[in-house]
Amino acid sequence: MRRQFVNDPGDVVAEALEGFAAAWPGHVRLNADPAYVVRARPASGKVAVVSGGGSGHEPLHVGFVGTGMLDAAVPGAVFTSPTAVQIRAASRAVDTGRGVLHVVKNYTGDVLNFRIAGELLADEGVESGIVLVDDDLATDTDDGPGRRGTAAAVVVEKVCGAAAERGADLAELTALGRRVAAGSRTLSVALAAGAHPGQSRPSFELPGDEVEFGVGIHGERARQRRAFGPSREIVPQMVSPLAEALGLGRGSRVLAVVNGLGATSDLELYGVFREARRVLKDAGVDVVRSLVGTYVTSLDMAGCSLTLVRADDEVLELWDAPVATPALTW
Repeated sequence: MRRQFVNDPGDVVAEALEGFAAAWPGHVRLNADPAYVVRARPASGKVAVVSGGGSGHEPLHVGFVGTGMLDAAVPGAVFTSPTAVQIRAASRAVDTGRGVLHVVKNYTGDVLNFRIAGELLADEGVESGIVLVDDDLATDTDDGPGRRGTAAAVVVEKVCGAAAERGADLAELTALGRRVAAGSRTLSVALAAGAHPGQSRPSFELPGDEVEFGVGIHGERARQRRAFGPSREIVPQMVSPLAEALGLGRGSRVLAVVNGLGATSDLELYGVFREARRVLKDAGVDVVRSLVGTYVTSLDMAGCSLTLVRADDEVLELWDAPVATPALTW
């Protein structure tokens, strides 16, 4: 039975947002009703970059509000899309007259509410563009809403945020974000499911000799389970289909993100990165940039995701550009 640091489960998101804003007063400011987070020092004269989604994935998205990344983040309830009213209000709050770019993970509720917000903004004379992040290779099927959006959202937000700081217009940012998303794929593996606030049991049970291969960040079950084993056996199973999906070969360059899903230590994540880099190097693929840590979680799920992003000179320059947010700074 799991124990959690929770008062009332119904208040967990509001209380966490209040604590987050109090912990980072130099970076962010919280608007409580409707709920959204904006930069403590608003930008001017640039396209605003806004993202959001259900809570439970922290530090995504509120942790990436700041110079060089997001102007606003809109949190919903746990694993639940923010409302169109929230999204509209956040977008209006950060619009400088040059339009708003919405970076949206490809989940039905998120897509619907961000599109409605875009229509509301258009009625009020605010131009907006949308980038759908759909990197999850485990849901690459012809039926349903398409690939889910997962950890590639961090890369899209960082690259588009940097381009916005440099003065790119809305059309340029939209095209850039879509290009980065199209060149990104992710696979996630779980060793144990997470538990919702106030619940003592995880969302699914997993035998000790198996892993959930292709799990979703909302705790969605994978289409298959595979045998548990050491990293040197599991990681190549993640790398190979990603490389194939992106058409990687000798001479290809990638940005690699090894991301913890909530309850995985950095010690393990760096070991996973070591294995992924080794497999890619043997295939002639150059890992030119990397990000290793906990950035897109699924509550307290034990597991990790591996994201590969095709990296050209423009993407690398924007990735390297300065950024200052609670969760990402260089």
